[in-house]
Amino acid sequence: GSGALKIGEAGEFDYSGSQALKALKEEGIRTILINPNIATVQTSDGMADDVYFLPVTPYFVEEVIKKERPDGILVAFGGQTALNCAVALYRAGVFEQYDVQVLGTPVQSIIDTEDREIFKVKLDQIGVLSARSVACTSMAEALAAGETIGFPIIVRAAFALGGLGSGFANNTDELQALARQAFTTSDQILVEESLKGWKEVEYEVVRDQFDNCITVCNMENFDPIGIHTGESIVVAPSQTLSNREYHKLRTIGIQTIRHLGIVGECNIQYALDPASEDYRVIEVNARLSRSSALASKATGYPLAFVAAKLSLGYSLAELKNSVTQTTSAFFEPALDYVVVKLPRWDLGKFSGVNRQIGSAMKSVGEVMAIGKSFEEAIQKGLRMLDTGRRGFVANRPDALAPETLDQQLSEPNEERIFAINRAFEAGYSVTQVHELTKIDHWFLQRLFTIFELGRQLAAGRAGGLDALETKLLRTVKQAGFSDQQLAILLLGEGDVKADELRVRARRKALGVLPVVKQIDTLAAEFPAKTNYLYLTYHGTENDLARETAKSVVVLGSGVYRIGSSVEFDWCGVQAVQTAAEEGYKTILINYNPETVSTDYDVSDRLYFEELSFERVLDILDFEQPGGVILSTGGQIPNNIATRLENAQVPILGTTAAHIDEAENRHKFSRIMDELGIAQPRWKELTSLEAMHEFVREVGYPVLIRPSYVLSGAAMNVVSNNFELEEFLKAAKEVSAEYPVVVSEFMQEAKEIELDAVADKGEIVSYAISEHVEFAGVHSGDATMYYPPQRVYVGTIRKLKIIAEKVAKRYEISGPFNIQFLEKNGAISVIECNLRASRSYPFVSK
Repeated sequence: GSGALKIGEAGEFDYSGSQALKALKEEGIRTILINPNIATVQTSDGMADDVYFLPVTPYFVEEVIKKERPDGILVAFGGQTALNCAVALYRAGVFEQYDVQVLGTPVQSIIDTEDREIFKVKLDQIGVLSARSVACTSMAEALAAGETIGFPIIVRAAFALGGLGSGFANNTDELQALARQAFTTSDQILVEESLKGWKEVEYEVVRDQFDNCITVCNMENFDPIGIHTGESIVVAPSQTLSNREYHKLRTIGIQTIRHLGIVGECNIQYALDPASEDYRVIEVNARLSRSSALASKATGYPLAFVAAKLSLGYSLAELKNSVTQTTSAFFEPALDYVVVKLPRWDLGKFSGVNRQIGSAMKSVGEVMAIGKSFEEAIQKGLRMLDTGRRGFVANRPDALAPETLDQQLSEPNEERIFAINRAFEAGYSVTQVHELTKIDHWFLQRLFTIFELGRQLAAGRAGGLDALETKLLRTVKQAGFSDQQLAILLLGEGDVKADELRVRARRKALGVLPVVKQIDTLAAEFPAKTNYLYLTYHGTENDLARETAKSVVVLGSGVYRIGSSVEFDWCGVQAVQTAAEEGYKTILINYNPETVSTDYDVSDRLYFEELSFERVLDILDFEQPGGVILSTGGQIPNNIATRLENAQVPILGTTAAHIDEAENRHKFSRIMDELGIAQPRWKELTSLEAMHEFVREVGYPVLIRPSYVLSGAAMNVVSNNFELEEFLKAAKEVSAEYPVVVSEFMQEAKEIELDAVADKGEIVSYAISEHVEFAGVHSGDATMYYPPQRVYVGTIRKLKIIAEKVAKRYEISGPFNIQFLEKNGAISVIECNLRASRSYPFVSK
């Protein structure tokens, strides 16, 4: 496995490892997994025969090999962590000593692709062009290399993941600073020519040991070279390559992979000069990567599953395509749709961080949107990121960053795509934007179309909803506009939620409805067996009928972000598997390409779709399921609970009204008082005077959280008057409309967490874990242990009594989590979540 989730190595390796385990299981082979990550699906019961929760490092892996004496080992499914560990074990002769066969790509081939120097030599042997570069092991060599190649140049570290320690240098000083940093992560660095502004294209290649070789998916980056693939918007299949360019790169890819002798799956990245057909091979990853997970989900071709089978020695011709179950796996998928991947960053959580994006990866999650046009897919994707955006247009007016527009376009940060919209608003032409961004004209033209349609809608505001013509409505829905965007453009920023329902009613009255389409890898040439679905407004008929057997819909957790990632995917998958065991047909809605939940065989039907109120309702209108499970998807499903209940959706488990009574600070506090449960003293204040008065009463330090602020800037501990004033300046305004919650901050209080499951208000099962750090460290950042070691039996009894009261009062059916503070024997409650929490997989395992 790949160990803990980190930037550049996240849920995609849970997914590829799980597929590999399924493939081995099918062959009747006993499997042993080494992965210390408790939150993943692959470390759950029923995946591998044995799981060792140990670090993926040479020492521990060798100990497990000593004990288990396995016949073979798979090293390509755990990201860079597993590869680096395998290379170390190979060099130490451990595999030879215990007679363990490395299945799939030979370790020597892995070294050939990872060591930049050898890789260049290998490519030169077959006359394939790579960037002019020099591998250096000392600062003096690096500076000399800079002189030879000529600036601008890029510096990268060998054997690194997510572009760690890389960056661009325009002069000797910048080079020296970058090299110093890169040498801290690796003993070999690469100084190479900069190809900034070229197109970046990527192919996923599969090869078996009999030298059969195919390309499964080609993808193109919306952003030109200079931005790491993990930071770029990616489009599959590529949209701007000519037929000649596409086939030229495909041929070079197959030739290179054969020469390197890779068995299984890998990806090859190119830089392509947009003005000529000149190209460079940037790198080859001899393992499953983030983009292989994306390619699997985008094409429906299960890359990791096939790679595992090929590692066992099968040929491509012997394997069936698991999606159609009739055709062979020896084919290249054809797509009758377009897929767009967008990264999600959480840079706002950190103060003083450099917001620019470049060759080192900073994004923490990604989403994948499917549509029949680029416009439809990109707008879907921008909403899926769950950053409060409504699409490409009709967003809340941004507080303009101090940089000028030109700078925002030419020096990209994570908001660049919205800067493009602002540029169009300011009257820039597509050509001017291209000059500044080097993004291909084709993409910019499509974005301009969205912008124009937005203007066209806003122009009809005088006539309101009733004047909206069916033809224009259908056109804008095909360009990915949501009902909410229509509401804002036609009715203004009033009561958006109520207006959205009016638009929805009008749209249904005009008969403009989305249709359900299948992903079948063969552009509908063969009947597909799996139900891998998406919705689009381009089309006239559904590809399949609604599920008639008794069915349950599970809402997924959406995009990974800081505070919500693989642990909620684990919860969702557990829910789906349990519902299936109970004889229900399962329908899952989620849009995250990295996850196990979006694998084609986890649920009976998978909707690769937005988890927005509008889209969930579209799907429920079509499927008419017996019920919907919200509690295993983290925060996103909870946020739309009340609106779903108002739309008469059959919610399973705790009711939406009760969820709201726990989410809303006021209602929650009132209920705690009513039950006689202590909580830290707090007040919601609307003016500075009131705040100072409250502080005089409870004393510093206090915890401040403004109600209307993007996450990250949200909570602060304030210790004196000066800090209070400073912080409130940052919160811009405190008023009746934007109140601030101030609560006393208890110092040196122990934090204890209770995770439980209740049935109609009665607790069925519970687990109590204790934090090492004092309260004030967020539970996601705290070290936790189970069972608690330093809590009195009496305290535990008190906690249980409180939990029982809460469960009864909220009539909880399903999972919940309560966070307690304990100081000198007194217990108070911080908050209660009526959903599965981050610590669920931890206490379960």
